[in-house]
Amino acid sequence: MKKLTILDGGMGRELKRVGAPFSQPLWSAQALIESPQHVADVHQSFIDAGAEIIITNAYACVPFHLGEQLYQSQGHQLAETAVQIARTTAELGSTPTLVAGCIPPAMGSYRPDLFDVEQATPILQTLIAAQEPYIDVWMVETLASIEEFEVNHRLLSHSQKPAYYAFTLDDEPEGNALLRSGETVTQTAKRVATLGASGMLFNCSIPEVLEQAIVDAKKVFDDRNIDIELGAYANNFEVIDTSHQANDELQAMRSLTTDEYLQFAKRWYDAGATIIGGCCGIGPEYIKTLAEWKAALAD
Repeated sequence: MKKLTILDGGMGRELKRVGAPFSQPLWSAQALIESPQHVADVHQSFIDAGAEIIITNAYACVPFHLGEQLYQSQGHQLAETAVQIARTTAELGSTPTLVAGCIPPAMGSYRPDLFDVEQATPILQTLIAAQEPYIDVWMVETLASIEEFEVNHRLLSHSQKPAYYAFTLDDEPEGNALLRSGETVTQTAKRVATLGASGMLFNCSIPEVLEQAIVDAKKVFDDRNIDIELGAYANNFEVIDTSHQANDELQAMRSLTTDEYLQFAKRWYDAGATIIGGCCGIGPEYIKTLAEWKAALAD
C-alpha cells in the first residue's frame, strides 16, 4: 500500500449506534445473525466517509462470543457471511475498496493469559478457510502477545494474500511501548522482522500510546533495512486494565472529538504510519476527517 491509506473504523460500536441488534456476549455477530443489512450499511458508511480498506465483521465469530454450541453449528457460515457482505459492498462502490479478512483473538480480547495454542488453532483455521476466497488482504487484529502473532503467522504462511498484523498495547506503560503481555514493541517488531509480514499495526488501544509504538517498530525495521508497512487505528475507550472481562459489560467510552483524533493521526503519520483508521468507537465521522486530511496532503 505504502502511500497513506485510510482504513475503516470500529464495526461493533457503530452497529450499536445505528440501532442494529447488539448485546453481550454476541457483540457484532448478532447483526450477522439477525440483521445482515445493518452490517452492509455500516460498511457503506465507512466507504462513503473515505475508507479505502474495510475489515470484515468476523471479529465475534469465535466461541468466546458465540458460545461453543452456536460456534460449532454456525461459526464458519457466519464468518463466510461477514466476508461476503464486505465483498459485495466493496464491489458495489464507485471507488476501489480493499476487503481485509478479520482474524480476531481466538480466546478473547486484551487477555494474553487466556490464549491457548491448541484451542486457538482450529478456531483460527476456520476463520481463515471461511474468508480466504473473498479477501484482498488479511488483518489479524488485537494481538496481545508474540505467541499469538507466531501462531497466526504460521497458519497464514500458506495463504497467498498479504498479511497485516495489528497489536494491542498496554494503555498505561511505564517508559517503553508494551504489548498487553508486557513484551516490548521492540521485541515484537524484531520477531515480526524475522518471520516476515506485509505490515505491523497497532490497534484497540488508547491513541496516546500508539506513537511510541510506531517509533519503536520503525527503528527495528530501519535498522534491519526491512520494508514492513506500519499502521495505527486506536479505540475511543477509557483505559483497559489487565483484568478486563470483555463479555461482562460494555467498555466505557471517552469523548474524543474528530479533531483530537486527527491530531493523534498526524503524529502517527509523522512517526512513519502509512495505514491509519479507527477501532472501537471510531465512527464514520472520524474516518471522514482522516480522508479529508489525506486529500489535503495531496494538494
